[in-house]
Amino acid sequence: MQLKKDHQKIYRNTETITMMNNHYNQIMYAQQQYQQPMMAPTSADSDAYSGKSAETRHLKPGELSTGTTIMAIKFDKGVVLCADSRVSTGAYVANRASDKIAQLHDHIWCCRSGSAADTQALTDYVRHFLAQLAVETGRLPEVKVAAHLMRRLCYENKDNLMAGVIVGGWDPVSGGSVFNIPLGGACIPMPFAIGGSGSTFIYGLVDSEFKENMTKEEALALCTKAVSHAMARDGSSGGVIRTCVATAEGNEREMIPGNKLPYGPAGW
Repeated sequence: MQLKKDHQKIYRNTETITMMNNHYNQIMYAQQQYQQPMMAPTSADSDAYSGKSAETRHLKPGELSTGTTIMAIKFDKGVVLCADSRVSTGAYVANRASDKIAQLHDHIWCCRSGSAADTQALTDYVRHFLAQLAVETGRLPEVKVAAHLMRRLCYENKDNLMAGVIVGGWDPVSGGSVFNIPLGGACIPMPFAIGGSGSTFIYGLVDSEFKENMTKEEALALCTKAVSHAMARDGSSGGVIRTCVATAEGNEREMIPGNKLPYGPAGW
């Protein structure tokens, strides 16, 4: 019996010593790691950022960056919409003369940014719904109805879409209206709206130049000036400038070629 008690005592002492040794080893290892100089980045880490800008490092494998500049301004009798024409696929320009201003109804238009395929599908859906609504009610749909239809489609499919949209136009109830629908599906009525990768270059310009109750000529001049500045600074925006003026009298569409822009390399 005494021998059994001695064995138990020795076992407990051995277990205590083992725990103390393990604790000591952990402390020494932590001190070594703290005193060890930081390791230089490996070639694999540097390769992850090689050839990538700060704008493209967040992209997933196989995902490509897109770019554009779109803008809309409400004036006293309607709305001016404006957009560049470059469709970029990463560093490759897939289309240099596309039309990013799509008609949704008689006096309602939409500026598209993000994925061209996604925004084309969205405009097709909204155009179809507005046509049905006009037939059923017998009157022109309101701009806010088109904007909320677009918002609902964007919000309910936000995990599968990459679409930033500006809806603008004229209707007999509200007159000229502009709604900004950014990524995620919000819907914000605004006196003017800017979107796309080129918009970050011109917020200060537009804030300083914009004023309430602008005339058609003033709004058109500001849109073309701002978008041409964005095209000069943003590598994903370029080509020509397309404009659309929506009023009660109808729609006016124009195109400014790249060698006649208000600002840019052609005028330097």
